[in-house]
Amino acid sequence: MAEAVRFVCSECPAEIEAWSDGNPYYIDEAGRKQYAYHPDHERLARCIGNDSPHLCLACGEEFNVDSEAPIGQCPKCTSTDISETWELAGRRCPHCKGGILAVDPDFRCVS
Repeated sequence: MAEAVRFVCSECPAEIEAWSDGNPYYIDEAGRKQYAYHPDHERLARCIGNDSPHLCLACGEEFNVDSEAPIGQCPKCTSTDISETWELAGRRCPHCKGGILAVDPDFRCVS
């Protein structure tokens, strides 16, 4: 089961949604990455890695980090000030640079 939350900025209208399980994947017979999500347990059992959504806190770029080939910097601006989107609570907003991101208590999804 996966959970989704929305992070909102205390100073600007920025909103960022995040899922707890990221993007689990397996490699198919043709060598291509295929994503598997709940409730498809058969495909999930084949997974070998996870593309975890990240956010650059310096430039606001959203990108995935592959658990099998992790990176430690933003692919756009090369900043090392990056965070998994699921872990944005309490972090500085990359859009306005002044606000703090917090979980929106009125938004929750479960899959």
